[in-house]
Amino acid sequence: MFERRTEPLLSRPRFVRRMAASAAVGLGLVFVSLAIGTIGYRLLESLPWLDAFLNAAMLLSGEGPLAPLKTSAGKLFAGCYAIYCGIALISATAMIFAPLVHRSLHRFHLAQERDS
Repeated sequence: MFERRTEPLLSRPRFVRRMAASAAVGLGLVFVSLAIGTIGYRLLESLPWLDAFLNAAMLLSGEGPLAPLKTSAGKLFAGCYAIYCGIALISATAMIFAPLVHRSLHRFHLAQERDS
């Protein structure tokens, strides 16, 4: 996906497309995660759709659920979903920023080779 160390720096328009594609994948992961959480809260805790969405969004953002959990299944789901959310958020962030970090490092290596 990324150019090698010996290859020239990617042109700006191609880099912008790469960043957009990366952001789409990262945001897609966030939206899928939010949908999983919303459906899980709706089915396991019988929360209204808006409350289920709010709980899922709060967990995904690292804040924690708002509505008190009543069922054992809901509590188990919330625990597993919280662990998943931590991993998903870190992964989405990495996906979004990977092209930018790669381009910075690639530019640094090209400048270093030019100076040698």
